[in-house]
Amino acid sequence: MKDKKFYITTTLPYVNAAPHIGFALEIIEADIIARYQEKILNNEVIFNTGTDEHGQKIWQKATEQNKAPKEYCDEWASKFSELKKLLNLSFNYFVRTTDEHHIQAAQEFWNVCEKNGDIYKAKYQVKYCVGCEMAKTESELVENHCPLHPNQELELREEENYFFRFSKYTEALLALYEKNPNFVKPASRLKEIKAFVENGLTDFSISRLKEKMPWGIEVPSDKAHVMYVWFDALVNYISTLGWPENQEQFNAFWPGVQVAGKDNLRQQAAMWQAMLLSAKLNNSKQILINGFIGVNGQKMSKSLGNVITPTEMVERYGIDGTRYLLVNLGTFGEDSDVTFEKLDIAYNANLANGVGNLCSRVAKMAEQVGLVISQNENLVTEDFKNLMNNFDLNEALSYINTEVSNLDKFLATNTPWKKDGEEKKQILLTACQKIQTIAAMLIPFMPETAKKIQENFDGSVKAFSIGLFPRLA
Repeated sequence: MKDKKFYITTTLPYVNAAPHIGFALEIIEADIIARYQEKILNNEVIFNTGTDEHGQKIWQKATEQNKAPKEYCDEWASKFSELKKLLNLSFNYFVRTTDEHHIQAAQEFWNVCEKNGDIYKAKYQVKYCVGCEMAKTESELVENHCPLHPNQELELREEENYFFRFSKYTEALLALYEKNPNFVKPASRLKEIKAFVENGLTDFSISRLKEKMPWGIEVPSDKAHVMYVWFDALVNYISTLGWPENQEQFNAFWPGVQVAGKDNLRQQAAMWQAMLLSAKLNNSKQILINGFIGVNGQKMSKSLGNVITPTEMVERYGIDGTRYLLVNLGTFGEDSDVTFEKLDIAYNANLANGVGNLCSRVAKMAEQVGLVISQNENLVTEDFKNLMNNFDLNEALSYINTEVSNLDKFLATNTPWKKDGEEKKQILLTACQKIQTIAAMLIPFMPETAKKIQENFDGSVKAFSIGLFPRLA
C-alpha cells in the first residue's frame, strides 16, 4: 500500500517548435522527483505533462502551412508525447489543452472567477509580444522590443476584452510568499517575483475577439471572445486531476509541485496563484524554476545553427547518459552553458571512467572469487533523502558522485587485486555493498543503469558483458 499522495507537473510546452534540451531538462527533473517519490518513498504519484495548443502563434503557424489548427497541433503534440520513450520518462498523465475535458474545466474556472467578481470587460491599448503571448509594460522592454524575442516587432493592440482583477491580489500574493519562504526555488527567483508584485499589479486581459483570433476556448458567457491562451493553459494543472467533477482525486493530490523555466516565473508564481485565490482553491505547494541553457555562450537559436536536441544527445550518450548530463548542468538555479565538448568531458569523467568503470572492475573481481551477496533493503542514506526532499537534485547527484569517488579511494587503499583468500573477499564484499547503495540512489536519475547494476550485484555477482558507459573517443 502506498504511503502518501504526491503530484508534480511540468509546464505545458507550446507546440510551435520541436522539444529542446531546456524542456528536456525540465521534464527529466520532474521524472526524477516522481521516481524518487514512488520508488524510494513509496508514495502514490501523479506526474503530469502535456501540450499548450491555443493562441495566436499556433493560429499563425497553422495558417502559414494551410492546415487546420487542430491538425497542426496533433502533429506537434506527438513529438512531445514521444519524449516518454526517448528519455525513459514515467509521466502517467498527458493533458492537451485541446482535450474536451480541459476545455470544459477552463470554462468552469472562468465561470467561478467571474462569479467571484474578478472578471470584467474593458477597452485597452497595449504593446503585445506574440512570441510570449503576453502584454508588455514599458519597464520590461529593451529599445522597444521584448528582450526574449528581440527580433519580433511588438503589436499595438486596442480593443475591448475581458480582464482579470490581478491587482486585487497584491497583498494576498505577498502574504503567500511571506508565509512560505520556500514557495519558489531558488531563493533568487522568489525575490524576483516578490519585487514584481510589490511594484504593483496591473489587471491583465484574458480574452481575444474571436473574429480576429479564433483559435482558442470560447468564453462561456460571450461567444464573441475566446480565452487568452495563458488563462486557459494554466488551468491544466487542475483539469488533469479531474477538476471540477472528480473532487475526490483533486482533493487527494492538489496542491502539487510545479517545474518551470525562468521565463514562466510570472505566470506560475503570480498569475496562476492569483487565479487560484480567485477560484478559492489552494495555492500550489512549491514552484521550481530553472535557468536557461545556452550553447557556447549564446542562446540556442535555429538561425545560429547551435540548437542541441534531446535526440542528438541520446544518440551520442544514451538515455541514462543524457539524463545524467542534463541534470549535471545544474537544477533550479542560474543559467548554464553547454557544448558537446563539455558534455563529452563530463560523460567520460563521471560515467565511463566513474561509476561505469567502478562497477565493471568490482564485478569482475567479485565474480572471479565467486562472491555471493544478498540484496539489502533501505539502502538510501538519510543525507541523500534530505537533498532529494528539498529538491536539490544537482546536489544529490554530486553526493552520488562523491560516493563513487570515495569507493574508488577505498579500493586504491585496500588493493583487493593484491590480496587473496578471505581478506580479498571481505574487501570486495564491502565494495559490493557500497555499490548496492549507489545503485539504489541512482534509481531516480538513471533507472536502467541502476537496474543493470542491481541485477549484477544480487546473489552471485556477475561481471558485465558490456560496459555500462562506453568511453567516447
